[in-house]
Amino acid sequence: MQTLPGIVVTGASGRMGQMLIRTIAASDKARLVGCLERSGHAWIGRDIGDCMGGASIGVLVTDDPLEAFARAQGVIDFTAPAATVEFAALAAQARAVHVIGTTGLEPGHIAAIDAAARHAVIVRAGNMSLGVNLLVRLTQKVAQALDADWDVEVVEAHHRMKVDAPSGTALMLGQAAADGRGVTLDQAMVSGRDGITGARERGTIGFSAIRGGDVVGEHDVIFAADGERIVLRHLATDRTIFARGALKAALWGQTQKPGHYDMMDVLGL
Repeated sequence: MQTLPGIVVTGASGRMGQMLIRTIAASDKARLVGCLERSGHAWIGRDIGDCMGGASIGVLVTDDPLEAFARAQGVIDFTAPAATVEFAALAAQARAVHVIGTTGLEPGHIAAIDAAARHAVIVRAGNMSLGVNLLVRLTQKVAQALDADWDVEVVEAHHRMKVDAPSGTALMLGQAAADGRGVTLDQAMVSGRDGITGARERGTIGFSAIRGGDVVGEHDVIFAADGERIVLRHLATDRTIFARGALKAALWGQTQKPGHYDMMDVLGL
């Protein structure tokens, strides 16, 4: 049992953190060796099983990432940009695979993650599901086949608690469309139209974000031309798909050389 890769989950009390913990505990390919929360959190020092309303499992929640990462072969991280950057450096010191599902990362954050990836394996993706990553590849292929007379819109919906917009997945899809067209997303992106915007500019890629209820994740990529539309869609109904994908990435990374990878690499796409 002790030969299985040990995994630490950051943000243990969050919805995604708890889902990851359950997924790892049920796996026969990995073992949970640490759970991390911010300093002062009520769960610090308690058994994670007790905290989640179940039986004790012998893993205490800690606020010390260095100590937790030192005994891990993988870290799965769905937290916030500033925390993720800190974790990337510490996971690299421990030579642990760092799987990043955090969204809202800015260029400075990504530069810091790139620096850490020179010393350890980092797998970063806005979405860890197989279906979404297939949708990304399809979006790129369709955009490549159609010219700029086809307008592109990315529409996403998530639960009311999501703090960033557009979602990381929506940005992945927009980037795929931009790559297919041979343009940069920064140049083509139009987000959150409001007021008198004027006619749509040819070649732009639009984004719309919906927030409400307990929506796990819904993404549409719409290619619209005069007289016809193509709609590519992915609906997520269970957060487990992201946890399974993240664990798959952590296990895949055990045999890779240091570098900054994504789920396309993990899935061989």
